[in-house]
Amino acid sequence: MGTPKTIKKVLLTIMMLVFSGMILYPFIWMFASSFKPLAEVYEFPMKLISKNMSLNNLKEVLFEQTPSFMLYFKNTTITTVVSVVGTLFTSSMAGYAFAKMRFKGRNQLFLIYLITMMVPFQVLMVPQFILFKYVHIFNTLWALILPRVFSPLSTFLMRQFFVDIPNSIIEAGRIDGAKETTIFWKLVLPLAKPAMATIVILNFVWRWNEYEAPLIFLTDKKLYTLTVGLTNFIDEAGVAMDNLIIAGAMVALIPMLIIFLIGQKYMIEGLTAGSVKG
Repeated sequence: MGTPKTIKKVLLTIMMLVFSGMILYPFIWMFASSFKPLAEVYEFPMKLISKNMSLNNLKEVLFEQTPSFMLYFKNTTITTVVSVVGTLFTSSMAGYAFAKMRFKGRNQLFLIYLITMMVPFQVLMVPQFILFKYVHIFNTLWALILPRVFSPLSTFLMRQFFVDIPNSIIEAGRIDGAKETTIFWKLVLPLAKPAMATIVILNFVWRWNEYEAPLIFLTDKKLYTLTVGLTNFIDEAGVAMDNLIIAGAMVALIPMLIIFLIGQKYMIEGLTAGSVKG
């Protein structure tokens, strides 16, 4: 007979496998259903393997829809990449200022900036709608990009990481006559790769999956992003073609998986940095 410690370990492993299976099964079913005809998507009990599986769904999604799936993909890529790069730029500079520069009201300003994280998007929808109409960026991709360039959470993560960087590095640069911008770009920022990777991954996933903002601020179907564009996959009777929606969603997952797999090592380091100090 096994020892109580061994039995406990086996039971824990079995329980983890069961829960993992429960979490993964919908994704596995989704992957399998992306190759099924519409009728078999609704089959019950659900089957993972079908005799009629083919690449027809992917072919129709990628090449036969109007507006095309690739147009939605391009719009999503533009809004996501530009907003993520902008977020990285603004949050790194703001985080450095809040962590290493001394100015009056610094802590109070940082606190106010963090409080904005508590304001849900639903509260800002109407003011943003009116503002975008006034500045003539409503129904343009800029309506999705500009508000996302500033991220309190990203600034917080960068600030916490910069706090842990020894001041001696910065002081050494100043003694050598380096300007503050040179110290930031050449000495400090290269050390912040884990925090930047975390910001890239988190913001990429959030922006790529964003649904409410493009639904509200875009009216031209040619400007739709993937999340909104996939809902246009309907037949002549107005019935949603779930097999095509699932196939499109599977393709839309690929960039997020690639970004996560590339940056997961740095992401863990970035999330744990500054968790004790600061």
